[in-house]
Amino acid sequence: MAELSTVARPYAEALFGAARDDKAGLPAWANLIGELAQLADHPDVREAMSDPRLGDTQRIELFTGLIKAELPQAARNFIELLVANDRLLLLPSIAQQFVALKNRHEGTAQAEIISAFELSDAQVKELVDALETKFGLKLNPSVTVDKSLIGGVRVAVGDQVLDTSVQAQLARLRDTLAA
Repeated sequence: MAELSTVARPYAEALFGAARDDKAGLPAWANLIGELAQLADHPDVREAMSDPRLGDTQRIELFTGLIKAELPQAARNFIELLVANDRLLLLPSIAQQFVALKNRHEGTAQAEIISAFELSDAQVKELVDALETKFGLKLNPSVTVDKSLIGGVRVAVGDQVLDTSVQAQLARLRDTLAA
């Protein structure tokens, strides 16, 4: 079976192409696809969309009926395409790839910052400024706290990870001593 990201990629690229040319703009589409992805990832929705007793039209009406915002016709067409190809449950992966395409287009990237302790706004800004210089991109930080790191931070930008946590340093020391 093909990996989900491989199957989702053409849908994300097609949606990105349509959204780039749409007057609503990429940020509006990113918000919409994010909302659709959250909805599709809900366990009750996943179960309902997998019910073999429902036809495509029923799936479309059920799914679109759960959406709070007014759907543009292009978004409704996209949902119909996903349902017809039995790919609606790929929306979380499609949304993730859509955001990556949007970020690449805008010259930005998502920075997942995991810290052992709560960081102040000034500390986050200082860290992001240093990371932007290193990566040469405008970064959108997302900060979480994980006490198991003991100290330091772990930063993931795309597929690159910078781990300066005490936990990682202890693991490297353990590996060096064991070798």
